Amino acid sequence: MKVKGISRWQSYAITAVLLLFSLAFLNFYLGGNESPDSDIGELNEMTEEEMEPELHFGFPADSFHIFKGVIQPNQFLSNILLPHKVPYSVIAELEEAVKDVYSVRRLRSGRSYSILNRDTTNSADYIIYQPSVYSYVVYSLRDSLYAEIHQYPVDTVIRTGAGEIEHSLWLAMTRNGMDPALISRMEDALAWTVDFYHTQKGDQFKLFYEERQIDGKPVGVGRLLGANYINRSGNNYAIYYESDNYFGYFDLEGLPMRRAFLRAPVRYTRISSGYNPRRFHPVLRRIRPHLGTDYAAPHGTEIYAVADGTVTRAAYNSGNGNYVKIRHDRVYETQYLHMSRFASGISPGVRVRQGQVIGYVGSTGLATGPHVCFRFWKNGVQVDHLRENLPPPDPMAEEELPFYFAHRDSILPIIDAISIPETLLQLQAATVQVPQPSYIPEWLKNL
Repeated sequence: MKVKGISRWQSYAITAVLLLFSLAFLNFYLGGNESPDSDIGELNEMTEEEMEPELHFGFPADSFHIFKGVIQPNQFLSNILLPHKVPYSVIAELEEAVKDVYSVRRLRSGRSYSILNRDTTNSADYIIYQPSVYSYVVYSLRDSLYAEIHQYPVDTVIRTGAGEIEHSLWLAMTRNGMDPALISRMEDALAWTVDFYHTQKGDQFKLFYEERQIDGKPVGVGRLLGANYINRSGNNYAIYYESDNYFGYFDLEGLPMRRAFLRAPVRYTRISSGYNPRRFHPVLRRIRPHLGTDYAAPHGTEIYAVADGTVTRAAYNSGNGNYVKIRHDRVYETQYLHMSRFASGISPGVRVRQGQVIGYVGSTGLATGPHVCFRFWKNGVQVDHLRENLPPPDPMAEEELPFYFAHRDSILPIIDAISIPETLLQLQAATVQVPQPSYIPEWLKNL
């Protein structure tokens, strides 16, 4: 039988050629001589990886409608949830259910939140609140009302930093992206050997410190492990040391860096008026002794007790405004004037510790702007505390010194090896490998 001029054998041949062509095409498509089954498995595996859902605080983002916001001043939880169809009754039940885990009363303005909803025609499923960069809180809004606190895994990286001052330490560090908390650590370590209120152009600093990271991004600083501030007086070292009997900053000979008194009752400020027995008073417009030191600072700045002691006065009068007076021992007393308010719990008879917040900067009383007037008494007479030879700290015990010196010798080469950038106001920051000398403390080994 013939079909349009093609014999049956010819049709068989054409069919065979087409079949062979199809097999060759499939073999090429599936990867030559490799097993088709293994290739398909690899393709399926790749597809699964590519299809791994994006997560939003542990929830698959493609399964929810996500609304992101920031809590506004005077905004309550009900203001946030009612537009997302969460009824008052559920909000009230949630407040009661989570009060022992993370109370909704702890939500603060300026913090971020997310609302997750599978179906926007119904009430929201979850609200997620971020109290800090280190954690978040998940509130369930559906059948089971509860709260869960989640902590991000935090990595600690050892870093170095260095710089040269052109205008001020603050500018030299902040313009290069250094965390303000690191500036605070540096002041804590060197406050009694370096006058940070009178830094000079050309002063240099070297820092060896911990940086906290989440997913490789910096979120804060930990301990300042060592520092050197280089000025006209030379090298000013501070080494962090920790043992069963000691912790804190020490100089190269093992003497504590922290003295019995802090140099100033506030941080990040400037001296706006010094101790002057013949100062012209800016409010009274006449010569009147200024028997204290004024530290200008933004309204609300924390004021610290400069030493351990007992509060003897926490009161108000027309000249001093809100003020606190503290007796430290039989010789020394201090006073802090023009506060906007007292810290919680500060009242006569209360015992305070060095560095404890006792109030907040204001301009109450005879003051032209926000500042704290700091007064210092020695044997009942007001003196200029910046000129006083205050009592030195107790030295480290002799039996502890060999351990400290071994630790010092493991840190000092790292600090000395940090190079100062050639360009002013340029920060050098890098991950460093901690060397392994003959002695290194366990807390540093385990970082």
